[in-house]
Amino acid sequence: MLKQQVARGELGKVILMDSITKVSNEDKGQVVVSGSHGGSSSGEFALGVPLKAVFFNDAGVGKESAGIAALQMLQEHAIAGGTVSHLSARIGDSQDMWDHGVISHLNDAARALGLVENQRLDQALIRLINA
Repeated sequence: MLKQQVARGELGKVILMDSITKVSNEDKGQVVVSGSHGGSSSGEFALGVPLKAVFFNDAGVGKESAGIAALQMLQEHAIAGGTVSHLSARIGDSQDMWDHGVISHLNDAARALGLVENQRLDQALIRLINA
């Protein structure tokens, strides 16, 4: 199960993890890219550690937006959150999300950091940690 740092800037690190269940206190304040779906169970794990931002796979969004439910949960705690399109990157594969992911959904906290939909995830997050 992958967990690795892929970028470092003045404002923090970007850490890839194939599952949000691997988030730990050592990731506090960092940007996490998780291969997990953006559902409520993933949101619960993400809220366990105060992160700067966290990204998931939208898993096709699903019934009643279940695949992106974590974004609202994160917003309620002023944590930036987003997803990449399942059409741009494989679910469960954070390296593929980093290499090919295109942002599909964002919460308002992520927009306040200057992120926008339809950006390549890697480029957007490198700008974020170097802003």
